[in-house]
Amino acid sequence: MLTLTADDAEARLVPDLGGGLAGLWVDGKPVLRPWSGHESEGPFALACNILVPFSNRIAGGFTFQGTYHAMPPNLDIDPFAIHGDGFQKRWLIDEADGTKAVLRLTDGAFGPYRYEAVQTVTLTETRLTLELDMTNQAAFALPYGGGFHPWFPRSDDTVLQFNAPNHWPEDERHLPATDRPQAAPDDFDFTTAKPLPQRWINCGYSGWDGRACIVQGEDALSLTVTSGLLTSAIVYSPEPDCGFFCFEPVSHPVNAHNLPGLPGLAILEPGKSLAMQMVLDWSGS
Repeated sequence: MLTLTADDAEARLVPDLGGGLAGLWVDGKPVLRPWSGHESEGPFALACNILVPFSNRIAGGFTFQGTYHAMPPNLDIDPFAIHGDGFQKRWLIDEADGTKAVLRLTDGAFGPYRYEAVQTVTLTETRLTLELDMTNQAAFALPYGGGFHPWFPRSDDTVLQFNAPNHWPEDERHLPATDRPQAAPDDFDFTTAKPLPQRWINCGYSGWDGRACIVQGEDALSLTVTSGLLTSAIVYSPEPDCGFFCFEPVSHPVNAHNLPGLPGLAILEPGKSLAMQMVLDWSGS
């Protein structure tokens, strides 16, 4: 465990468990759902996961520049490759000075992907900044993406607001049911601030403007989530009483590798890099 502190803010990282966050607190209140502390529950029991070299699901594999690349499932609970392999590997500590940590993944390898990734985590009194840089180390070009998977507390007081014009309806396999995003139903439309729906939500959004506002009750901290580099987002919460929800800033829709035009994916030639960032800000500004 690696701990960062700034005034009354504290963040804990678990480099050995996917380089994820175990928790983030300010004056004792959780900003993120704290880690259970049980490694046997897997990385999705953490407070935040790093997604690299892609986000969410790829259905079986994908064809790029005339070559088909198989993508085997990497979790027993899902039939498809999901969230890359960075969240499942041990990250090395390059730097740690109390308010900043630099973690490095040197052996990224999933399907055709061979890559290195660097995660920089910086804590101040009012914000936590996560920066992710990935570099293609394969001998050929590939479509890259990724993002961040924070788990926030959910209560009856939780309210979410963000601007994204369209959503991707999901099918029974949790893949896009259409090849283009559609207008969202009212309870999935967060253009105006509202509570999370009283039903399953696992919804991707395109055209996100890079800012989301999360208002919590007294037991957790309200904040904004921002990213100037990511224009897609996913909202996930299985049921009203589960105690958490995810607002995931990501680079591309689910199964983008198999959607027309590879929306949101970046084609990286060998040796080229892709950067992304997420900021959690509880300053109230």
